[in-house]
Amino acid sequence: MEGFDGHPGTSKLAAVLSQRMKRENESPLVLDFGEIQANYSLVTNTFPVPIPKGDYSVCRSINGYTLATSESSWTGHLQENKHIHSSPSGVPPHSHDVPMPKLKAGDRVLVAWVQSEAVVVDIIEKS
Repeated sequence: MEGFDGHPGTSKLAAVLSQRMKRENESPLVLDFGEIQANYSLVTNTFPVPIPKGDYSVCRSINGYTLATSESSWTGHLQENKHIHSSPSGVPPHSHDVPMPKLKAGDRVLVAWVQSEAVVVDIIEKS
């Protein structure tokens, strides 16, 4: 490669990166497995160079959010001339907070490659 004369290591790295970029452009979407490292960088099976935290995306469903759920819709019906109120499930209205998993070091993850960007889709667990 031009410009790297006398620096064989740099020339080799540039050639590897160039080949990798060409392959990335050939396939717009590839699914991959990866692992979150202790410093929260991401290492995938097809790209074993650590991708620093902040240089990859994470779906919000595994970003530690808490979802609030509620059952508040009531239906009414007549039974023996009395108006009866009940929820669709027969349980009085209530709500729950459902904590979503938060990405942590050591997690095995499903990664979608969207062009050259790694997107962590979900945490993978053994069956």
